[in-house]
Amino acid sequence: MQGGNNGPVITTGAVLTITIVCVGIIAFFLFGIPRYKVWQQEMKGRAELAQAEQNRQIKIEEAKANLEAEKLNAEAEVVRARGAAEAIKIENGSLTPTYIQYLWVRQQNTSANKVIYIPTEAGLPILEAKSE
Repeated sequence: MQGGNNGPVITTGAVLTITIVCVGIIAFFLFGIPRYKVWQQEMKGRAELAQAEQNRQIKIEEAKANLEAEKLNAEAEVVRARGAAEAIKIENGSLTPTYIQYLWVRQQNTSANKVIYIPTEAGLPILEAKSE
């Protein structure tokens, strides 16, 4: 008996196929991965740009809302001043001590925890008093 080939036989086609697959894998690592990284960075940049644009739009809308609020506050102040001017006209242009006292009492009812200075006999204010 002569020694025969008992092992697997590798044909030229199989060697060619394995070579092509190996070259394809190497080509992918050499060219595909760098291109993917460039594409990935481009997508990241686009996402950051979109986020920056959105943040800019939010700031613009907040500024518009603040402007509108300030305009409304200014209008309210004008209305309040007109009301005060009209009240003074009703008083014939003079503020009586009684009317001033009324305004002071009315103001005290609208706000809490205010410091009030009341002169004493020596002309010095009472620095602290507690109400219960």
